Amino acid sequence: MTEKMDYAKAGVDIRKEEQAIRALKDKIRFSRTGIGKPILTGHYAGVIDMGSFALALTTDGVGSKVLVASAMRNWTTVGIDCVAMNVNDLFAIGAEPVAFVDYIAIEDPDKEILAQIAVGLEEGCRLANVTLVGGETATLPEIIRGFDLAGTAVGVVNKEKIITGEKIEIGDVIYGVPSSGIHSNGLTLARKIVDKAGLDYSEPFGNHTLGDELLKPTRIYLEILEVIKKVEVHGLAHITGSGLLKLKRLKNVGYNIYDPLKPHEIFNFLMDEGNVDIKEMYRTFNMGMGFAIILSENEVRDIKKIIDGRVVGEVVEEGISVEDVRID
Repeated sequence: MTEKMDYAKAGVDIRKEEQAIRALKDKIRFSRTGIGKPILTGHYAGVIDMGSFALALTTDGVGSKVLVASAMRNWTTVGIDCVAMNVNDLFAIGAEPVAFVDYIAIEDPDKEILAQIAVGLEEGCRLANVTLVGGETATLPEIIRGFDLAGTAVGVVNKEKIITGEKIEIGDVIYGVPSSGIHSNGLTLARKIVDKAGLDYSEPFGNHTLGDELLKPTRIYLEILEVIKKVEVHGLAHITGSGLLKLKRLKNVGYNIYDPLKPHEIFNFLMDEGNVDIKEMYRTFNMGMGFAIILSENEVRDIKKIIDGRVVGEVVEEGISVEDVRID
């Protein structure tokens, strides 16, 4: 029988990571006063007070997806992922992205790799309507093997309209918005599954290859800005690493996904090949839902006119569950 795979066995222990992050945060207590003082921390984005408005900031990277890109020798899409992972977190608090900076740490500054990364960064910025205003490339042969790509995005938001989830109420509906695929999370587990199964990224998968499927860029949810203008939204969740556990960043209530979006075939493939429990799948991957919007049921008709998706669940008193499987 095939050994059961999970994220921790693949090398990413989310609980250990959470404990380490808490240890880091416990030592960082200083807070600026006056202009630039923090309004929101510990959410999808941090927000600072700029007087008549607020600035929201996020930082994130592409993760081990860059290893798939290098194996495929196709670095043209990871820049989109880098922009997407950051701006989607800005959307999750109701902020509009305006600027982006990137950071590339590389073993050897190969001009072909950097030129291809730039293609994705340009496209990502175009899709998100942000300007790449600068960045940094560091050649670190003693530290880096290959390269790492990360970035930081800045957005603007009305201080009175920051969406944190505090308005969420029992009985609200959860509107699921589809992902474009695996996005940029859980790739460590996905890669280990592929490796253990003795497969190659050139393996046929649908009308392309397995590598092409894993490299599909993260969707940029620009439509969220239109949603929050026309619909009363109570909470927003960007479903990334740790899957549906990301809902915990919102109000401390329960979230029952009783009719989930259909997962992409890549998730079924990984679950079968890696003998991964369904609970672990929903704790690691987006499973077809890249964004969740929480609102009252009477707003559903209007939101359908703005963004694709459907009602997948409801807010309950406690717990996070998918079709009666408790995942938290």
